Amino acid sequence: MDDTPAPHVCEACRVLDAADGTTDGAILGAPVARVRSENTILHLLRRAEDQTADRITRFAGSMRFVYAHGIWFAVWILGNLGLAGLGFHFDRFPFGLLTMIVSLEAIFLATFVMISQNRQAARSDLRAQLDFENNLRGEIWAVHIGQALGIDVEHVELVVAEVLRASEQRLHDHAVG
Repeated sequence: MDDTPAPHVCEACRVLDAADGTTDGAILGAPVARVRSENTILHLLRRAEDQTADRITRFAGSMRFVYAHGIWFAVWILGNLGLAGLGFHFDRFPFGLLTMIVSLEAIFLATFVMISQNRQAARSDLRAQLDFENNLRGEIWAVHIGQALGIDVEHVELVVAEVLRASEQRLHDHAVG
């Protein structure tokens, strides 16, 4: 199969071809893919381990987690100090076993949080890709519609460049001031 892009026959496609700085027959260097459903793709990417990590992270970031640990620590400490009248002293002060358990829990929770963050990063990357595809599609349609209406492309691009410069200046002034 020949990978050479076909020459663009309409003026709008020629404008888009030149938009990346080279007139090479490729619109922005890549073909436009069809629209994809983000939810469908995310569903395909999501595995049982990721779902479990997300659930654990969601629970660990809740007040129920804080309350459960507060009760657990209170019972552990009071019981091992003999203050609760429970009479079990398997982890005497300074509570080395409790310290080890909490340290192991922190290691696992940190891992679950990182797994969830990686999943969120993958979701963000996918959303950015879909946004790019949709923006590109909109740009191609706009150029074709503009060409069909006889709109001066060079004038529109000059106006866009002027507005972008003004916007950048406002952002710069706001950041400095």
